[in-house]
Amino acid sequence: MGLARSMPSKLQFLAALGLVLAMVYLENQIQRLEESKGKLERAVALHQVRAIEQRHTQELATRAEGGPWGTGGPDDLIVLYNRVPKTGSTSFTNIAYDLCARNKYHVLHINTSRNNPVMSLQDQARFVKNVTVWKEMKPGFYHGHLAFVDFSKFGAYRKPIYVNVVRDPIERLVSYYYFLRFGDNYRPSLRRRKQGDKKTFDECVQEKGVDCAPEKLWLQIPFFCGHSAECWTVGSRWALEQAKLNLVNEYLLVGVTEELEDFILILEAVLPRFFKGATELFKKGTKSHLRKTAEKKAPSADTVHTLQQSEVWKLEHEFYEFALEQFSFIRAHTVREKDGELYPLAQNYFYEKIYPKQS
Repeated sequence: MGLARSMPSKLQFLAALGLVLAMVYLENQIQRLEESKGKLERAVALHQVRAIEQRHTQELATRAEGGPWGTGGPDDLIVLYNRVPKTGSTSFTNIAYDLCARNKYHVLHINTSRNNPVMSLQDQARFVKNVTVWKEMKPGFYHGHLAFVDFSKFGAYRKPIYVNVVRDPIERLVSYYYFLRFGDNYRPSLRRRKQGDKKTFDECVQEKGVDCAPEKLWLQIPFFCGHSAECWTVGSRWALEQAKLNLVNEYLLVGVTEELEDFILILEAVLPRFFKGATELFKKGTKSHLRKTAEKKAPSADTVHTLQQSEVWKLEHEFYEFALEQFSFIRAHTVREKDGELYPLAQNYFYEKIYPKQS
């Protein structure tokens, strides 16, 4: 009887024990699955990180090799001079031509149809790609009468080094006016568009002619502003502000015609890869570096006063003064005068407190 009673108790105990063991087993299995899942997730995450690192490494290697939008060392440099007409651009460009063989770089002229400074969107894209991937022409100095092109808009990793020169807006217009009629000493035999027209600039202003209208002053601002429609809206305050932003943020250096030698000196100090020897070459004053408009007559005070009443002159003059102030600031922190000569400053910084210490 006692044995009969104990049998169910033992069976119940064994059943309960089996249930506990089963539950423990299941919990262990669940824990293992969770651990496996965590390991899998970590493995997937690690794989993703490694894939990103590999792509990044390949991208850097592609750029270093001058790939689709490549970048490299000093031999991958591009200088882009989107020269404003009648600002001394030929004098400066001929310095680049005279130095290119000695300093081992290429010079390329951007010749747009009818000297149109505005490119179509597809031509901008082609130009950006050409400049960026044409390894055979690197390092390269590109120049032409072209409005500012934003390379980053087309996905280029590395932008060219923009440089430019500006001039007093009235002096620039007067020079251009007589250039169209009499040419210059650079190519004296070339027949110009207005050749034969003997009317002086003063007479043109008095008669309110087209070639001397205040609207003709509107050129330096749009060249720096770029390819937006508003850049070419005569008298646009927005275009002026955009031109200022581009001058400060997109250009390495913008000089002024009246101080062209200082501009060249600073470029030689900052970019010796291109401009080593440029200052000495410019000082020699050979014919290739000097270009003077023939038969040019200075405007009268009345003519200047008339043009200065226009809103266009006020905006262009503001931009010129802004560029001059920026150039003067850079020059003051880049060169020093000694015995009537300017000299670039030597390196004026050093590194210290470098950790961890090298054994």
